[in-house]
Amino acid sequence: MLKDHAKVMQAIAASGEVIGRKKLQKMIYISKKLSFPFGEKFQFHFYGPYSEELTVQVEELCNMRFLEEVKEKKGGYYQYRYTVTDNGKEFLSESHVDIPNLQECLTDMNSQNARFLELVSTVLFFDNLPKEEVQEKIFTLKSKQRYTTEEIDSAYEYIAMLKEKAELQ
Repeated sequence: MLKDHAKVMQAIAASGEVIGRKKLQKMIYISKKLSFPFGEKFQFHFYGPYSEELTVQVEELCNMRFLEEVKEKKGGYYQYRYTVTDNGKEFLSESHVDIPNLQECLTDMNSQNARFLELVSTVLFFDNLPKEEVQEKIFTLKSKQRYTTEEIDSAYEYIAMLKEKAELQ
């Protein structure tokens, strides 16, 4: 059980700090699709792939004081910042979770905005379909986001780049 928790903590530690619940969800989902060993189950939700399991794990890690969650008011909504605490770092050092190449991918993903990661994760969610069908799904399911064809092309290019980073040994 705590092995999965440790992997989530490793992801946040590798990122330094993750700003936003949606962003954290997308980063873990994309990592999983890149074949990193995350076991959380995801389903399609309002903002793309979402895992209730991951939400619960993060809440438990905060309750155990392994993660710090800082809630900030941003205009009309709240934003959450996640960092690993000293207790969390100690737990991580004892859990011996080592995921090669994860840090490079997560650092890059963490530099992207949540909107783009939502697009990337949505493309990956439908990766069994031809690109044209994926594009149609995005235009339909994500019409409020108003993604462009160019942004979708950028998402495919970004996925290819991440796959290369993930495979480098």
